[in-house]
Amino acid sequence: MKHLAGGIQWTIFLIASSIAAPIAIAHVFGMDPIETSLFMQRTIFVLGIGCLIQAFFGHRMPINEGPAGLWWGIYVVYAGMVGIFYTTSTDALQALQSGMLYSGVLFIILAATGIITKMKMLFTPAVTFTYLLLLILQLSGTFIKGMMGVEEAGDYLDPVILGGSFIVLLITFIAMGNKRPTVSKYAVLISIVLGWGLFLLLGKTPDVAKVSDQLIQLPKIFVYGTPVWDSGVLVTAVFITLLLVANMLAAIRVMEYLLKHSFDITPPDRLRQGAFASGFIHLIAGLFSAIGSVPISGSAGFVGTTRMPSMRPFIVGSILLVLITLFPSVMAIFAALPAPVAYAVTFAIFTKMVSMAFNELDADPEKDRARQAVAFGLMVGVGTMFVPAESLSQLPAIVASTLSNGLITGTILAILIEQYMIRRMNKRTYT
Repeated sequence: MKHLAGGIQWTIFLIASSIAAPIAIAHVFGMDPIETSLFMQRTIFVLGIGCLIQAFFGHRMPINEGPAGLWWGIYVVYAGMVGIFYTTSTDALQALQSGMLYSGVLFIILAATGIITKMKMLFTPAVTFTYLLLLILQLSGTFIKGMMGVEEAGDYLDPVILGGSFIVLLITFIAMGNKRPTVSKYAVLISIVLGWGLFLLLGKTPDVAKVSDQLIQLPKIFVYGTPVWDSGVLVTAVFITLLLVANMLAAIRVMEYLLKHSFDITPPDRLRQGAFASGFIHLIAGLFSAIGSVPISGSAGFVGTTRMPSMRPFIVGSILLVLITLFPSVMAIFAALPAPVAYAVTFAIFTKMVSMAFNELDADPEKDRARQAVAFGLMVGVGTMFVPAESLSQLPAIVASTLSNGLITGTILAILIEQYMIRRMNKRTYT
């Protein structure tokens, strides 16, 4: 029974943390409500399958798969190419669908050749700290705007939504700090249920969308046509895959640290298996015309909050997620979860990750070198977040997507700076 309750909690967290990306992408491509619903179904179905693949054959840690922010950015960039490089939205989506297949093959090649294992050495405590703090800073704006009811430019702060979000945030912190394990372990589930009920009373819940009359609806494959060869997308996929590897390494590194220091669990080193699994997950994403995924670092905050490092609830939650996507009416109900509730609960979860980040930095024996790398990474990463995306629109898609992502830009710079200082130090030692 406790595994079922924990599984339901994981399911709600998976949906709440994944639903924004397919809705946003559907919006920029001008999909109608039915197309949006089906796109969301396919994406979340693939995420559920991906979690199970990682749980049984991949890294075998409770790290959920989520829509990769990098692919999200690439989708937005390619939406702007419709009418310029691509005749219709379907043509652009067909090329991106093929891009998932390219990326999947590259993931498998990196794992098979062992390159992925060598890349793990780059993620020192300083780099992991930079990555975590940039991730928190990048998402904090989204959380705050969501809790205020501000969805896009021109929206005004909604005092009712802000007040409701504050109450949900308070409930979450109280539940997380409760001394009774039955409450603290299910803090996320309790907060979402109570928050949903509160917003229902406030009249701030979205309407449940009208869906197909079919009780069960299987996701379709190659919705936008058979795979095509697109050299531009291939180049984009190569760079995106290398950046996604960095994301995956960081997520695994953070979860390993949490399991070792908070739960006295030493997970096996299954990095290559995790990379192989990510490759197959991307192939499945291409097959089902969905968004490519990546292991999400925020899952460490979720596990730290709920104190549930066991794989069983995670597996139960992933199975429930897959089953839910097969029932359109149930999927529509979950899609009606008020966004401010999800943002408020996730905000509370990410506060745990701030202390995790500083603990990681404290573990670095070379404090001076670490601080220099962190300083460069944070300043450039945060500064990049303030550059308007429109200012980069004339650049190639991969360059625009990377430079518009302060998380990736800052992390890469921190890696380069630290590796340069390490090599310079080693050179001095041997001369």
